[in-house]
Amino acid sequence: MAVKDRENIRRLGLALLTSVAVCAVLSPAVVARAQDSQAAGPLTAGIPDDAKLLLAANELIYDRDAERVTAMGAVQINYGGYQMVARKVVYDQKTGRMTATGNIELIEPSGNRMYAETLDVTDNFAEGFVNALRIETTDNTRLAAESAERVNGTDMILHKGVYTACLPCADHPERPPLWQVKAERVIQNGEKHTVRLEKARFELFGRTIAVLPAIEVPDHTIKRKSGFLFPEMRTSQNLGFGLTVPYYFAISNQQDATVKATGFTSQGVLIDAEIRQRFEKGTASVRIAGIDQLHSKSFDAGTSDANRDLRGMIASEGKFEINPRWTFGWDVMFQSDNNFARTYSLDGLDDTTHTNQVYLTGLGKRNSFDMRGYYFDVQDADTENTAEKKQPTVLPSVDYAYYAPEPIAGGQLSGNLNFTALSRFKSDELNVDTNGDGIDDLTRYRGIDGTSSRLTGDLEWKRTLSVPGGLQLTPLFAARGDAYGLDLAPPTGYTGDLTSDATATRYMLTAGLEARYPVLITTNNSSHIIEPIAQIYARNDEQMAGRLPNEDAQSFVFDATNLFERDKFSGYDRVEGGTRANVGVRYVGSFDNGFGLRGIFGQSYQIAGLNSFATDDLVNVGSGSGLETARSDFVGMAGIDMPNGMSVATNVRLDEQTLDLRRTDANLSFSNEKLQTSLTYSQIAARPEYGFTKRNDEIQSASSIKIDEYWSLFGSVTWDIDDSIINRKGIGISYADECTIFSLVYSDKYDPAEESASDWSIGARLTFRTLGDVKVGNAQLAGFN
Repeated sequence: MAVKDRENIRRLGLALLTSVAVCAVLSPAVVARAQDSQAAGPLTAGIPDDAKLLLAANELIYDRDAERVTAMGAVQINYGGYQMVARKVVYDQKTGRMTATGNIELIEPSGNRMYAETLDVTDNFAEGFVNALRIETTDNTRLAAESAERVNGTDMILHKGVYTACLPCADHPERPPLWQVKAERVIQNGEKHTVRLEKARFELFGRTIAVLPAIEVPDHTIKRKSGFLFPEMRTSQNLGFGLTVPYYFAISNQQDATVKATGFTSQGVLIDAEIRQRFEKGTASVRIAGIDQLHSKSFDAGTSDANRDLRGMIASEGKFEINPRWTFGWDVMFQSDNNFARTYSLDGLDDTTHTNQVYLTGLGKRNSFDMRGYYFDVQDADTENTAEKKQPTVLPSVDYAYYAPEPIAGGQLSGNLNFTALSRFKSDELNVDTNGDGIDDLTRYRGIDGTSSRLTGDLEWKRTLSVPGGLQLTPLFAARGDAYGLDLAPPTGYTGDLTSDATATRYMLTAGLEARYPVLITTNNSSHIIEPIAQIYARNDEQMAGRLPNEDAQSFVFDATNLFERDKFSGYDRVEGGTRANVGVRYVGSFDNGFGLRGIFGQSYQIAGLNSFATDDLVNVGSGSGLETARSDFVGMAGIDMPNGMSVATNVRLDEQTLDLRRTDANLSFSNEKLQTSLTYSQIAARPEYGFTKRNDEIQSASSIKIDEYWSLFGSVTWDIDDSIINRKGIGISYADECTIFSLVYSDKYDPAEESASDWSIGARLTFRTLGDVKVGNAQLAGFN
């Protein structure tokens, strides 16, 4: 074959593939910038110079006189990962035009598919025409047009274009998709990189619901472009109906911003602006929001919401990867009052307590470092800001964890270091009626006015040994030391012996041994592991027990999950002392029919020395915990998993003398393709000295029912048994297919102790894949996605 003929064939294949693929640039264009296009640009940019072209056809004709090459019958072209088929292909060198006819199909390396009936294009790709164009992308978006043409070498025009992200109905493909966008003409400007839709219509269920005479949007080559985003809606009793119109600014490749203007029928216009900057090592953002309230008196009198008209906030976030191991960042917010962000539901800033923090973290192969500073912004309507003043300012909290890279004496050596410094502007005290006679006879101090700091170091060595017969022994040695710096105001009315010294130190030495004897029992249809466990820890008494502030060990629940912990306290400020033994048994069983069983049961014993849990501190953390007596309450947990999708689990604490239930958490759940449901019962006995003056019994239930392939109904309810009220409830319905998501949710909460905290809401959300979504209120229900 002559060199000239081979060059003609190569040019023919390249031109045909390019001319069809260039139409793909319009596949995401109808939906503006809603997706990252996988459509091809010019093939010449994506095909290597040394790529080989393969051409196959039933008949190949060279007409040298007419300077024409014709491929006929099952034409196949494979070039640079692109594959194309057609019935007939003709290249005319004189006119510089190429034509292809009959079931043209092009498959790109990315997987996108393009179909056409006829193709006529110049060999420089400046002008061309495609008839009956259809494009299918790998993410299941579809574009069709009666015809398409390329003009001036830069512009593409589609006539009667239709775009959708919905799959056709398998049973009735003639039906219109759930939604689609139609336009009389779609014009892509290759120089401006824009797409203009003329006489565009948005159709839902085959019905036109929105019409735009013309709209111009960026094409797929533009990753970011300034413009309006989808509006949002919400409603509130005090704010009225609100409509949010966001505008996006693409400032540069490293910087962008979003400005939202929300008009409330009751309070006026809220401006919310955020600017974001990307650096080589990280990102940073600044956000400002504010409003001049029109009707502040619509809020409850005497609240921070009603006290001022001009309200606002400034917030900033940042995160920088200093190197692969070290990260520095911050998340801070400053408000004109203590409830602005929560009242106006500013995304990411409307939690009941916003944690302001600055941090530095490091992560190695076997060690880690974390340093943080905290300020807790309590968002409520209290004009005195009492709750926030009671919160500590932590500057800083430092944690370092270390694991020796090599075994030492055959065992694992590890260490922890913690330094915490905090201060309070107001003591956090809680008066408690422990007798139920209506008279407060006990004061708990969750924090004291003043400044305190603590440095703690802890080292632990342990090694597991297997002895003949299967017994596993784990000896353990640990040493810990604490140093305190204290400048605290004496707590009024506190009857305990809180130290008044400016400094204090303490230490704890531990020698322990754990013994496990796992026994495997197998039958023809099941296997079982029964593992008795016994631990003993010999320690000195907790020094200065109850005489030091307790900031990080206030939350304490004794159950089966921490039965075998060396130190059962939740933080550093309290440390378990004395000689204690923990004894129990663990069981795991599995059956061939799909059933599975698991369980733990045991008890803890204070053998010698001072019982730390029987020693009161400022918050009485050990009172009523089940560990304050020489023999602890019994704790256990058990569960069963069934092959039909049902699961039952329970966690209990039983009085060590009467076996009365002190704490219960029981859960029953079921899951299959149609139904997911759970029922949880919680029972907590009264612990008056710990702040829980009465027994708490509660039932929670959440269920989701799949009505059919696309529709689901879900709901949840919480019943306070003691007060005989439903304090949480909600119900919702959702629709989800490959291109559309819709949800409608109603939720209601009731707080008998604080009427202002009771509220109900209705939210809805409609999402069109690749287009965006429309929201009204909060369309999420707790426990459901």
